[in-house]
Amino acid sequence: MNAPSQGRVVLVTGGSRGIGKAAVRALHRDGADVVLHHRASAAAAAALVAELGEDRVHVVTADLAQPGEPERLWAEALAWRGQLDVLVNNAGVYTASPFDDTDGWDAGWSTNLTVNLLAPATLCRLAVTHWRQAGTGGVVVNVTSRAAHRGDDADHLAYGASKGGLQSLTKGIARAFARDRVLAYDIAPGWVLTDMMTDGPEVEELAASMPMGEITPPEDVAEVIAFLASGRSPHTSGATIDVTGADYVR
Repeated sequence: MNAPSQGRVVLVTGGSRGIGKAAVRALHRDGADVVLHHRASAAAAAALVAELGEDRVHVVTADLAQPGEPERLWAEALAWRGQLDVLVNNAGVYTASPFDDTDGWDAGWSTNLTVNLLAPATLCRLAVTHWRQAGTGGVVVNVTSRAAHRGDDADHLAYGASKGGLQSLTKGIARAFARDRVLAYDIAPGWVLTDMMTDGPEVEELAASMPMGEITPPEDVAEVIAFLASGRSPHTSGATIDVTGADYVR
């Protein structure tokens, strides 16, 4: 029996670390060829290519905070195999937008909206346009956050708003382009044990406070991404799937 994503080509943004890295591994295991995007993690990206093989993993570097970079990323990703079947918008930033600091507030909103919402929106538009013109359909998986549901703290309001916007975008795409066989999903993780977290008493205390007694491993999120990317559950399109270890339950 073929692997679930055999023959599919997937673009994963932010694919060199954390959730993205785990997703690249899971998608590769399931038979997909993967375009691994990163901004400034060349060594980590190269290590992952060495692990999985350059015949099925292709690296593209792009700074999604810069004008024109999402378009260039899409064009280079598409050129590799001449097709892209799945877009995984995983890259994001968690930049403070301090409520009581006007300069920081403005800068934080600009950065969060640009990287977390506008860049993914552009990639979604390019992907959906391509799939409609080709008549092939395709899959969008957007990685948001539980902050999309409940907001974030006073210094990260822009982050929560950007993720909420991306979640709304996902639902709109699912509804607007369902007849074009475009599927769109939103994954909303809570705390995830990535390399951005360091060992220490604060992490141990957080893990102990979680219902499962541990912080969600990135592999758990990656498995959901891989399943949705396979297209095996088309009528799930438009859904938000929470991956929080029962810490945040709606």
